[in-house]
Amino acid sequence: MEKKLDHIGIAVRDLDNSIHMYTNVLGGTLYDRYRSEAAGVESEIAVIDLNGSRFELLSPTNNTTSPIARFIRQKGKGVHHLAYEVDDLDKELIELEKRGIRTLKDTLRTNKHGRRLIYLNPADTEGTIIEYCDYPKQK
Repeated sequence: MEKKLDHIGIAVRDLDNSIHMYTNVLGGTLYDRYRSEAAGVESEIAVIDLNGSRFELLSPTNNTTSPIARFIRQKGKGVHHLAYEVDDLDKELIELEKRGIRTLKDTLRTNKHGRRLIYLNPADTEGTIIEYCDYPKQK
């Protein structure tokens, strides 16, 4: 099945400074800014559009339990994940299972923009955090 890069997630410590960098220095546009306190997310997110490319700037809202806080402690700020849009997430999950690629099942969710997403297990992706997503309501 076809996949295309949907966005790049960037772990940041200071969301306002990062927004400034992406909008005033790089020339991007702030598309949205919101908080998600859902378990396993616990982040403030700024979505930046830069000439048709999307970036999600991810800042932890809970330094104890947020996976973004844990990522920054372990690896520092920077690229957190690559997200690939797929035509049908449910079909892709079946294909992944057939290929022996595990997912982090507790990350399956729908965000406020209607994007369904799940993260693949980094142990099966050479350490890179990869998100698969689709937009079922836009079809």
